[in-house]
Amino acid sequence: MTTPTFEGPGRDCALCPRLRDYLLGLRADNPEWHNAPVPAFGPLTARLLVVGLAPGVRGANRTGRPFTGDFAGDLLYATLSDLGLSRGTFDKRPDDGLELLDVRVTNAVRCVPPQNKPTPLEQKTCRPFLVEEMAAMPNLKGLLALGRISHEAILRTLGLKLKDFPFGHGALHALPNGLILGESYHCSRYNQNTGRLTDAMFREAVGGLVTAIL
Repeated sequence: MTTPTFEGPGRDCALCPRLRDYLLGLRADNPEWHNAPVPAFGPLTARLLVVGLAPGVRGANRTGRPFTGDFAGDLLYATLSDLGLSRGTFDKRPDDGLELLDVRVTNAVRCVPPQNKPTPLEQKTCRPFLVEEMAAMPNLKGLLALGRISHEAILRTLGLKLKDFPFGHGALHALPNGLILGESYHCSRYNQNTGRLTDAMFREAVGGLVTAIL
């Protein structure tokens, strides 16, 4: 069997001028950081793909691994561990030895945006990479959208109408291509601190999707 491969954007991708300029500034100020498009984490053979919106400036943009080094990653990776989808200990750094099992974590936009807000054009420009990534996952059965914007990015990537698949925390959508789309409020510091998202709520939403596809 041929091993699946996927080539994301290169380190010096210049498809989005605003994001490129922002990264160049970050490289000058913090040369020890990753400061480049952030590759996905986890095997292409996974059945579950977790999709965030974009890297955080002091999280994935700094460490080079999705949801690593920021508050959101603590809950995400703890939940994946609780569900038996990882091996090893998450320690907020890319060399902590953590291994994902049957799950892959990626972002709809690969480069960190100013104020954590990619523009609609930047989301559209980066969309082909998500299309290619999904196509390179032969066993893919489910998608987990972290937040409404990620939910919408997935639907647009698949050419689906937003009105046909409304966002709802814990919702599961059977998509025309046979995949199941699950969704949760984003596991951001703000959502957790305000109580919009609790550990139990997140565990229930992710667990519901895992049960449906694995």
